[in-house]
Amino acid sequence: MSRTVDALLPLSLLEAVRAVDRPVIDPETEFVDELRNKRLGLSDTVTAQIRRYTDAARRRQRTGTDEVAALARLIGRRPDAEDVFRAAGRYLAERVYERIPATTRRAASKLPRLLSRPLVLRQLRRLARRYFSGSLARHGATLMLEIPAPVTSLTGRLATGCAYYEAGFVELMRLLLGAERPVEHVHCTSREEGKCEWRVDWSK
Repeated sequence: MSRTVDALLPLSLLEAVRAVDRPVIDPETEFVDELRNKRLGLSDTVTAQIRRYTDAARRRQRTGTDEVAALARLIGRRPDAEDVFRAAGRYLAERVYERIPATTRRAASKLPRLLSRPLVLRQLRRLARRYFSGSLARHGATLMLEIPAPVTSLTGRLATGCAYYEAGFVELMRLLLGAERPVEHVHCTSREEGKCEWRVDWSK
């Protein structure tokens, strides 16, 4: 049986494509139809897929990885692929954060650090499992996010698709801790290292 990922993952990819491809000109101008034909994110196909994944995400359904990997490879052919993947990762993090109960979000931001950090760590571990198909471990003041088989990594361009998970991890840390922290990509499947792994110092 094929592995699956949360429907938010393909939805985030398509929402990022649509956002990047959206024209900055007046939508009533005569060029819009021409742009729709040239830009993937403005196509009727993408609009229909966004509706489908939105409904699936609302129902907390999952999608086969083969389908999502094909979408990631399509994005990977774009010259702006890394920007799209990073935008998608941030979109995913924002939607995932919204799914955390409001009381938990407030506690993470308001409680003293001694109490908030274990709460944040539990949330990050849970979110890493559900949405990244990975695991999060703490080693002293360092957090390690490990993803054995990133579904966006096989784009044909070294580590481009991995930017998706990196951006999502950074944004989740920012939302939960109130500050952005630099993340180091220490292992990568695209370098044939068996897994993708990111390291972040969260001591501050």
